[in-house]
Formats: sequence, structure tokens, C-alpha cells
Amino acid sequence: MSKLVAIAASLYFVTLAYFGFVPAASAHSLNYSLNSAIATPMALFSFAGTRPANIGVTNGKLLDCPDSPNCVSSQSNDAEHKIAPLTYTGDPAKALEDLKAVISSMPRTKIITAEGNYLYAEFTSALMGYVDDVEFYINADKGIIEVRSASRLGKSDLGVNRDRVEAIRAHLA
Repeated sequence: MSKLVAIAASLYFVTLAYFGFVPAASAHSLNYSLNSAIATPMALFSFAGTRPANIGVTNGKLLDCPDSPNCVSSQSNDAEHKIAPLTYTGDPAKALEDLKAVISSMPRTKIITAEGNYLYAEFTSALMGYVDDVEFYINADKGIIEVRSASRLGKSDLGVNRDRVEAIRAHLA
């Protein structure tokens, strides 16, 4: 964590020197200037990767998780990737609308597809611009929403995909 602080401070001072930002007198203003100065150069970094072409629902199944630990799926059979599906009661179309509302309220999120019983969204990390692909399949026969959340790049996600699905579950409850 101290390396991250050192990098952020360095970027702040480089930004000050280059762009001529002058910190204001108040602590609030200084904090805002620091956040703005750090966010500006950090926005230059983007580790979005390429949108996968092989996602979606095939015969009632979402794509399997890769061997890396940066993916969770309610349809996975192994403990590392397994997460419980989301549940809903009532109309599947209403469940999709509720899901869209929850996802739209989350930061740095873009809904790419929301058709029929399928929803696909991209979630972008704040600091480095990593993108995670998150899919939902409403299985009306079982009354559940199958979910898959996977990082495009890297090996570990530090539990972000699992935490995201659990946050969505909590909002839908």
C-alpha cells in the first residue's frame, strides 16, 4: 500500500509541475485537488482488454470460468469459482428490470446487452481501468438468475468478482 501512496504522491507533484495546479488553502480543497490531480493522469491508464466474443448463453449455460481465480459462476462445479445463483420471485421480466436498475446504479458500469432473459454488463475498476465482464441469465424454469463475473486480464482479482455478485445479491434482496 505504501508503494501506491508513493506513486500517487509522485503523480500528484508531477501533475502540479506540468499542469500548474495550485492546491487551495482548505483541507477539503486540497483533498479535491489531490484527487483530481491523481485521477487525471491515472485516467490515461486503461487495461480494458478486448471484449470477449464467446460469451452469452448456449443451451442454458454461460461460458465456463477459466482456470485462473479471477472468475465466479453460479454454474461452476468447482469450489474456487462457484457462487450461488441470484434468486427472484414473480415475473422474470420484472426481475430483469430490477437487475438493470441495480447494475445501472453501480459506479463505472455499462450495460452492453439486456434482451429477453440475458443481461451483459462491463464493470471498470476505478484506478487502473481493468474491465470485468458480468453476465446474467434468467432461468425462469428454476426461478433463479445464473451469473458469471470474470476479469478480462490478469490472473487474480483479489475477490472483486465475488464481492460484486454478493453486492448485487444484497441490493436485490
